[in-house]
Amino acid sequence: MFTITRRQFIKLAGSGAALSLVGMPWTVQANSPKIVIIGGGIGGVTTARELIQLHPQLDITLLEPHPVYHTCFMSNEVLSGERPLESIQFGYEFLQKRGIRWLPVPALAIDPVTKKVKIPEGELSYDRLVVSPGIQFRWDQIEGYGKAVSEHLPHAWSAPSQVALLRQQLEAMPNGGTVIITVPPHPYRCPPAPYERASQIAYYLKQYKPRSKVLILDAKDGFPKQQLFMQGWEELYGFKTEHSLIEWLPSQEGKVLRVDAQKMAVYAGELEEEYKGSVINVIPPQMAGQIAIDNDLSDDTGWCPVNKKTFESSRHPDVYVIGDACDASQMPKSAYSAHSQAKVCALAIVASLKGEEISTPAYLNTCYSVLGKEYAISLSTVYRLVGDSIAPVEGSGGLTPEQASAEDKKREYLYAHSWFLNFTQGIFGGEL
Repeated sequence: MFTITRRQFIKLAGSGAALSLVGMPWTVQANSPKIVIIGGGIGGVTTARELIQLHPQLDITLLEPHPVYHTCFMSNEVLSGERPLESIQFGYEFLQKRGIRWLPVPALAIDPVTKKVKIPEGELSYDRLVVSPGIQFRWDQIEGYGKAVSEHLPHAWSAPSQVALLRQQLEAMPNGGTVIITVPPHPYRCPPAPYERASQIAYYLKQYKPRSKVLILDAKDGFPKQQLFMQGWEELYGFKTEHSLIEWLPSQEGKVLRVDAQKMAVYAGELEEEYKGSVINVIPPQMAGQIAIDNDLSDDTGWCPVNKKTFESSRHPDVYVIGDACDASQMPKSAYSAHSQAKVCALAIVASLKGEEISTPAYLNTCYSVLGKEYAISLSTVYRLVGDSIAPVEGSGGLTPEQASAEDKKREYLYAHSWFLNFTQGIFGGEL
């Protein structure tokens, strides 16, 4: 657990910080609107950067208790051994150099009436609040699975220690063993990622444990880029053949009902059939991060309803929810979606402070999936506001064609890694 002393807190905050903390006298610049951002992922950091560019006079505080952020995207390459864990790790020090205050403390509670956020050292006042807490797991949805069990049957869907654990288990498993990946129902973070994960693990097995295989137990009957994934599996891993490294079972056979960690078994499908694995990767059903659930920002779905034009909460004024935690209609829960939403949110906040409205926004999602060495596929979609919903613009974006050549797939592979570098540098890099 991350802890911070009072002395460290004061040093990090800076003596000129424009905060309103109980028992702490801070100097506040007159007429400087206070923005508090909860969450230091893609959505939170992008919002902070956009706001300081749009309105340099804003007093912006980012609350993120962890000293570094690990991206979920490209983490599957850590599992295959294609990249080190450190390559998906990013810090927050640059924010303070650009006039954005990062406090490594958690947000404990939100009072939308008094417009205050409770933190361990007191309270922060805000004029506008952005909540970007990501996801948490519905531990009670799969019998036999829970937080403690995840230390043996990792989800590896958040937390670097989980990714490292799953990698260690893959290295330790015998040649000829089965890796089981369970996929939850929609919605969940990064819809294509379980299938990229299966691809990356199959790539590792093909090299080092070729008598092994990956079994995907899916709560759904289809998934994004399905035809492209299956085409890639056929080309790379013998999919649908006797010696296939990957097997996929849709909901009738694959919907997981319970797990038994001691027996290393998963029970799935209408007949509750038993599947045993040497390594079991359980990706649980998900909902909005705890701070959103605890502070009346979510509804019965477990996600946060928002005004799709601005991402202002439908439940509390001057509170904005972006990223995985919000209900963004047909936009997937992805890093690039959060990035796009953060830009719209920042525009909306600055406009609201000026008493103006923003024009109808456009939104974008881009997703690369790396299936193996020099083999990747991609999907890009432009979205627009249609009534109260966000919907794809017909004919917009693009999908890797099924007839793409090996050279095309290699080019997509290079693009995927270039995109990762440019995207993360643009968010966590020092320059604005």
